[in-house]
Amino acid sequence: MKQKKTLYLIGFLAVSLVACKQEFLDITPLVGSTEANYYLTPEDAEAATIACYNNLQQEVTNIQGSAQLAAHFRWYFGDICSDDSFKGGSGDGDEPDLFLFENFQGNSASRILLGEWQVAYRGIAYCNLALNNVPNIDMDPTDKARYLGEAAFIRAYWYFNLVTVFGDVPLILNNLSPSEYQQGRTPQAEVWDQIIADLTSARASLPKRSAISVSEIGRATWGASTALLAKAHAYQGNWQACHDLCMEIISSQEYFLDPSYENVFTEAGENGPGSIWEIQYMNASGGNWGNQLEGSFTNVWQRARGQFGGYGFNIPEQNFVDEFEDGDPRLSATVFQEGDQMGDRGTFTLESTGMPHIYYPKKYFINASDEAPFGDPNPNGYSNDRVIRYADVLLFGAESAYHLGNEALARQLTNIVRARARNNNSVILPNLDASLTGPALLDAIYHERRVELGMEGHRFFDLVRQGRAAEKLAEFGFTAGVNEVFPIPEVEITLSGGLITQNNGY
Repeated sequence: MKQKKTLYLIGFLAVSLVACKQEFLDITPLVGSTEANYYLTPEDAEAATIACYNNLQQEVTNIQGSAQLAAHFRWYFGDICSDDSFKGGSGDGDEPDLFLFENFQGNSASRILLGEWQVAYRGIAYCNLALNNVPNIDMDPTDKARYLGEAAFIRAYWYFNLVTVFGDVPLILNNLSPSEYQQGRTPQAEVWDQIIADLTSARASLPKRSAISVSEIGRATWGASTALLAKAHAYQGNWQACHDLCMEIISSQEYFLDPSYENVFTEAGENGPGSIWEIQYMNASGGNWGNQLEGSFTNVWQRARGQFGGYGFNIPEQNFVDEFEDGDPRLSATVFQEGDQMGDRGTFTLESTGMPHIYYPKKYFINASDEAPFGDPNPNGYSNDRVIRYADVLLFGAESAYHLGNEALARQLTNIVRARARNNNSVILPNLDASLTGPALLDAIYHERRVELGMEGHRFFDLVRQGRAAEKLAEFGFTAGVNEVFPIPEVEITLSGGLITQNNGY
């Protein structure tokens, strides 16, 4: 956020624009351009838009002004800081910042929070460049509207992440001049208003998934912007708006649940029928530590240690495993248990991992045969980040229907998710009974979110927005009125000249 405007431009023009699995990201940058002779042609507009996707893939990044690297996965906060999983790794000293945060003792000196903050504001700067300059380009109005919609969607996504992690944050909508570098925090209600404005604009100009070509998969669509808008309303308790948007998506028939839950998390299942938006990764990107753009670190970060060659983070809690009903096939698709075969890497035993954990996450596991064919495989994992799935929308539809008094529809939408999970096996996961009503029905919807979306980075944020975090996380040290958000990085407070204030309790 504190970089000079000229540095943003240089970075934008010099970077080899995001190269993912999709052809649409393969655009040659215009080296040697300046702000004065750029943003003139439709090609410039497209390049500016594609650059907005750049920072989405940054899971491990260089800290600005430091030689340090920081990992900042959404599942760090959403899973490990919840009751679904614990840190793991080689011990308490492996990612010590994360160890503190899972016990709600983290502080403002954390590298992982600074990385989360800085990568988001770098991403916002790319979006602001596009949103402030593309409107002046003489070009086809439909293409222009689409490019602006993509940039607005991505900016809204970054602010969604920031406001749910930090609460009040600086709302930056223009690239800053030197006199504007020091910014204070904006009340989160205003940030939410901007998120809603960006997403409302985006969905009005973005194409539906059925209207884009295969080479454009991964770009923002009407469905992605509408789903994120529904979630934004849910986080603020605007249940009617959330419900209307969810039902728009459901009635559009643009998406349906993959008949096989387990298939969703395979390479073949990427960008499948139930995928509303995924951040794209590849395993032959040549990505590297601190400059990782195309490959995911999640594969190696979550894979078991020992003979499996991983770092062993995000270990499922017994409480999470026990949440699954008897016979629920989603458990075996989500969690490796002792004795399971870990693909072509071998059988999971305590001896094979060298660690005492009896569970490991499975959704982002890859076989050894699928690792990058050249270079360091660690920053070149191929697994896409499933940011928004159709099941998520169905369950937000159910939750909103409940709050609006339509319990029959709430049960119906929840049962769609359960029906896919049982895959025609009538012995397991029966439909919610019509007699299930009131708080028991809401608990059943909450249960379904937990097992359906488990280990995908949602749980902590769900508990906070549902007002249940103090109850469910008390044993881990959660303090109401403090731990709903994380501390603002101390570096950013200093750089702001004190205009940025710290969150309560930190």
